Amino acid sequence: MPPTDPSPAARTRRNDPGRRDRIIGACLDVIAEDGVDGTSHRRVAAHADVPLGSMTYHFSGRDELLREAFTRFTTSTSERFAARLDQVVPGDREGAVQAVVDIIRRDVFPDRRELVLTHELYTLAARDPAYRDLTNAWMRRSRAALERCFDPATARVVDALIEGLTIHRALDTQPCDDADVELAVRRLTQG
Repeated sequence: MPPTDPSPAARTRRNDPGRRDRIIGACLDVIAEDGVDGTSHRRVAAHADVPLGSMTYHFSGRDELLREAFTRFTTSTSERFAARLDQVVPGDREGAVQAVVDIIRRDVFPDRRELVLTHELYTLAARDPAYRDLTNAWMRRSRAALERCFDPATARVVDALIEGLTIHRALDTQPCDDADVELAVRRLTQG
């Protein structure tokens, strides 16, 4: 009797080049829903719709999966941040100020998911130097993007302002005044 052809589902599972990528995306979703403490290989595999064995095939353990997921998150956030600043014409101080204001108002924490992911990463970084390295690399990318528009010292304090204002805006129970954002950026960047 000739061998039977595997079902379409079996063939798809064997040849699934996007599986690792899908697992990393699912990990971020699970972290956003359940926090790092609630993130297990079993939950991520279920969310990614992959066999549990795929987890150990693609990642040496939970820590590697978390690092990969947070690396993807910080990289995509940095790219969005840099893209906003790339629109500024060199030497255009007003354009730079408006770009920073837009980053604060629109680009950082555009939704609850990103707020939770950021704070979950901060919690890990507060305890684990490997994650602190990841957050420091993220800050370096942000500062490098800001240095296209500002001197290094100004870029450093503007980066801190962005961080602080976005956290306050995301967590404050009172509506935030966008005029305050612009005022703060202008005061900090006046030359």
